[in-house]
Amino acid sequence: MEHDRNNPISPLFPQAVHYLSREHHHFSFSSSHTPALVVDPGDFIHVQTWDCYKGAITGPQNALAAIDSSLINPATGPIFVRGAEPGDTLSVTLHDIRPGLRGVARTYPGDGQLHHLVSEPFAQFFDVKDGIVRMNDRVSFPASPMLGVVGVAPESGEIATMPAGRHGGNLDNNQNRIGSTIHLPVKHPGALLAMGDMHASMGDGEICGTGIEIAGDVLISTELIKGIGTSYPVTETATSWITHGVAAVADLYEAMRIACEEAAKLLVDHWGFTMSEAFIFLSVQGNLGIAQAVHPAEGTVIAKMEVPKIKACPKPFKIA
Repeated sequence: MEHDRNNPISPLFPQAVHYLSREHHHFSFSSSHTPALVVDPGDFIHVQTWDCYKGAITGPQNALAAIDSSLINPATGPIFVRGAEPGDTLSVTLHDIRPGLRGVARTYPGDGQLHHLVSEPFAQFFDVKDGIVRMNDRVSFPASPMLGVVGVAPESGEIATMPAGRHGGNLDNNQNRIGSTIHLPVKHPGALLAMGDMHASMGDGEICGTGIEIAGDVLISTELIKGIGTSYPVTETATSWITHGVAAVADLYEAMRIACEEAAKLLVDHWGFTMSEAFIFLSVQGNLGIAQAVHPAEGTVIAKMEVPKIKACPKPFKIA
């Protein structure tokens, strides 16, 4: 698609040929949602996102305000990608992620890995400037912006943006960052891609239930892998590819099993490994980790298996 670089659609991202405002959002993934934007594979798209609270937390005066769980994680979209058909894989590359100037993290008694050590609600605001996050006068660190929610319409029904699943959703994998590509299974024409829940930084596990929740802007493009589907999303970085496993919040072991099985299946189906070889290779070279485990909060737990890119398995899929 041609566009005038002297009068760009997005001054923030001059290469963008589309712009999608965060006003176009949903709190669920569903094939019934009307597309907010129609694009061709390869188009650069500027997507604006809300923070997970849709801007409801504005400062100390309402930092601990209760928010209806059905109004958490607005996802900008959906985006209809021409040519995407069931059985394909939609590959979404995050070329740039620009968080806003201020974010927040919150914790409450009863939620998260250290809930038993916290006696009252607490909110921490963060200033983000020039790639540095300032927590307070003593603590600052480099920003590592990422998207918590990236997904497509599920095979059937409607799934809220809060949980994760085979369609993607709230994967909360901190490797879904600048330069990464998220491969998603297409179940409906156009795929119906949506995204949100930006974090200026988030640790593995997101153990208190939040990263640095922040609004911002993302530059993406999409490509299609025709006739190759995934069971669960797969994230690809410059040096590795990462499978996901998702389970109910009380069953982290199930999530880890699924992540390992997904990686092993790709090694067997695409790269000629036997299952025994894949099992051993993942044990000696793979890295099994936790994307999200906010026990005992409601939701999902997400495990991830990171596979190094070597000559024997340089990508998740072998494309003829």
